[in-house]
Amino acid sequence: MTTVEIEYCVPCGFRERALDVQQAILNGLETELDELSLVMGDHGVFQVRADDTVIYDKAEDKLDVDEIVREIREQTR
Repeated sequence: MTTVEIEYCVPCGFRERALDVQQAILNGLETELDELSLVMGDHGVFQVRADDTVIYDKAEDKLDVDEIVREIREQTR
C-alpha cells in the first residue's frame, strides 16, 4: 500500500488546490492507499509525493489532477 502527502503553501493560499487534489486522489484510489495527508508549508511549495517519490511539483510541472492520480496509481502497482 502507498502513503501520499500533499504539501502546499499556506501563505500562497494553495489550500483549496490541495483539497481538490486530495479529493481526486480519494475518489480514484481510496482503497489502494494506506495514508493520504496534507502537509502545510510555505515558500510557494506545492508537491504531491507517493512513498517519498515526487509525483508532482508546481515548480516543474503544469497541474493536471488526472495525471497525478494516474501516476499514483502506477506507483501503487
